[in-house]
Amino acid sequence: MSQAWFSRYAWGVLVWNILVALWGAYVRATGSGAGCGAHWPTCNGEIIPRAPQVETLIEFTHRATSGLAFLLVLLFFLFALRAFPKGHPVRFGAGLSLLFMVTESLVGASLVLFGWTAQNASAARAVVQMVHLANTYFLLAALVLTAWWASGGAPLRLRGQGAVGAALLLGLIALLFLGMSGAVTALGDLLFPVRNTLEALERSLTPGEHFLVRLRVLHPLIAVSVGLYVVFAGYLVAHLRPSSHTRRFAHALAYLYGVQLLVGLVNVWLKAPVWMQILHLLLAYAVWLLFILLSAAALVQGARRVELGEGTEAGQVHRGTGGATWKDYLALTKPRVISLLLFTTLLAMLIAAKGWPGTGLFLVVALGGYMMAGAANAINMVVDRDIDARMRRTAKRPTVTQRISSRDALLFAFGLALSAFLLLWWGANLLSATLALMGLIWYVLVYTLYLKRRTWQNIVIGGAAGAFPPLVGWAAVTGELSLFAWYLFALIFFWTPVHFWALALMIQDDYRAVGVPMLPVVLGERVTVMQIALYAVLTALISLMPLLLGELGLVYFFLSLALNALLILKSLALYRQPERRTAVSLYKYSMLYLALLFVAMAVDRVL
Repeated sequence: MSQAWFSRYAWGVLVWNILVALWGAYVRATGSGAGCGAHWPTCNGEIIPRAPQVETLIEFTHRATSGLAFLLVLLFFLFALRAFPKGHPVRFGAGLSLLFMVTESLVGASLVLFGWTAQNASAARAVVQMVHLANTYFLLAALVLTAWWASGGAPLRLRGQGAVGAALLLGLIALLFLGMSGAVTALGDLLFPVRNTLEALERSLTPGEHFLVRLRVLHPLIAVSVGLYVVFAGYLVAHLRPSSHTRRFAHALAYLYGVQLLVGLVNVWLKAPVWMQILHLLLAYAVWLLFILLSAAALVQGARRVELGEGTEAGQVHRGTGGATWKDYLALTKPRVISLLLFTTLLAMLIAAKGWPGTGLFLVVALGGYMMAGAANAINMVVDRDIDARMRRTAKRPTVTQRISSRDALLFAFGLALSAFLLLWWGANLLSATLALMGLIWYVLVYTLYLKRRTWQNIVIGGAAGAFPPLVGWAAVTGELSLFAWYLFALIFFWTPVHFWALALMIQDDYRAVGVPMLPVVLGERVTVMQIALYAVLTALISLMPLLLGELGLVYFFLSLALNALLILKSLALYRQPERRTAVSLYKYSMLYLALLFVAMAVDRVL
């Protein structure tokens, strides 16, 4: 057998196994798992059932196609031994494929022999359902890797991959966890159908309901969280391991996951019909396989590792000199930048609770919020280390001075982000953890990696990352996002250009030297001060919206009038005299303005 023929055969075996797995999902979704009774491998005691019912025909067809899949993978393994020399990764992949095919058969048999089919709602069935899903994922991963290697893909290098290896491993674990939660949710949809989404939500929050009903509400939030991370990891890996394959897979992953989320929403809206469940699972398999291929492309031997300076003029500049202290790692988080973000997070908790939200919750959100923002800042320092080295304001950052290597900074950032997410989920709720992760991803992907070096609108769009903290605080207290919470988001969104463009005016020469297209560099000082004045007026108008909604009273009214009057006056002063002195004055006041405005809201809500 030629290697080219084996490559085509390998991809064909992968497609067949996907179809078999989807048919297995159809068996479960239609409640046909007991179509052959408690017999295995026979069907109702017969090799070929006579006069079968529809359920029996569905189940028997699944067994027949699964048996063929087993034979195809066995031949797959034998052909690999003949077509490829000893030590070739194809042999290893084919061996893994056969192993997981054996375990796939055993798990499928156990579902039948132990009666974990049809209307069985036991915890054991839920666990085995998750194991079955995980084993299917492992089987498909082994098959796609083998096909990839057979098509010319290089062997993997797993050691020394640092943060890239950790990011990919975390993504694989997250996708696996998402898939298992989806398997449990699908089981709940089968056993405990609902008339509409509202009923599903109400039942999931009702004490005493079956655990499959109560777990159902978590899956959409898990899907959003995992999706955000997977897309983030894909683009970050493509940046750190640049190649045509990693870029292509990262883009495809982002688009496909967006489609998957949309299909998931439609699936919930339509109350999970069988055909939508099958489509949803097909997309889940596709996302999993794309992430496997992305990992294979990023971890190949000889891949360029950007965080180590490989393939650049910098040489060994990013390896670090060692001797870093806790102060250096603290500097990675940018404590001064975080302080205002954290302040808005905690004040949003007071506003939402109309008082003290509880010491435990307050401390959890404070720590988790700091860690997530710190992780975002650490990744930003790694990505921007080239321009940071040429700007006076950032020249002493630990990634520039080489006190901390880019590899260690990324590992530190991923450790912080994961810990923050788990802490917020445990101490508050999954919604607050997901929103915190969204803020990190917006800052790193949208602002740092995409917009910052491309357009002067970078801070207008990318600055939305700084508007997520109050959403995190609000969700931690209430478990939801009301209109008032989104008002807080909008307030910071429109305030950000006023604050940041004042800073950009102060250090525009640095931005011009490194080629970052901040507004003063691209369109000049006059346009910048006009834009600042415009956004100051918009910020003032938005700050009055809660009064129209009846959410705040006279205390806030009078304090906001004074704060907004001074903000507009300082913006007009900058417009009349666009010089460093007036820019510094507005920059410093803008921070005080936002802090005092949140204090005014909190005081008014408490009173």
